[in-house]
Amino acid sequence: MRKHLILVVDDEPAIRRLVRAKLQADGYAVVLAERGEEALQLLEDERPDLVVLDLMMPGMDGFEALRRIRAQGQLPVIMLTARAGDADKLRGLSGGADDYVTKPFNPDELAG
Repeated sequence: MRKHLILVVDDEPAIRRLVRAKLQADGYAVVLAERGEEALQLLEDERPDLVVLDLMMPGMDGFEALRRIRAQGQLPVIMLTARAGDADKLRGLSGGADDYVTKPFNPDELAG
């Protein structure tokens, strides 16, 4: 049986490493992307079970990446972002995110 695969998309290397370490410690397989465009390619190539998605990235932002992910189906998406305003939360959740976690965050919020 294959481990559940989680795609982590964030332009901050320290965040990617932290999230990967936590998820791997909890038994998940993890693939990393730095940008939205890279994430969309990995969605096709790797077929993850869940996406952890930052909002503020160079190039394609997280809102656009979320829109494109939703156009492909109902893959679960957790937004992980420093943008803590109510308008951003509502936009993310109404755009199809399944959860919205703000930075700074406790890694246990993602898995446990």
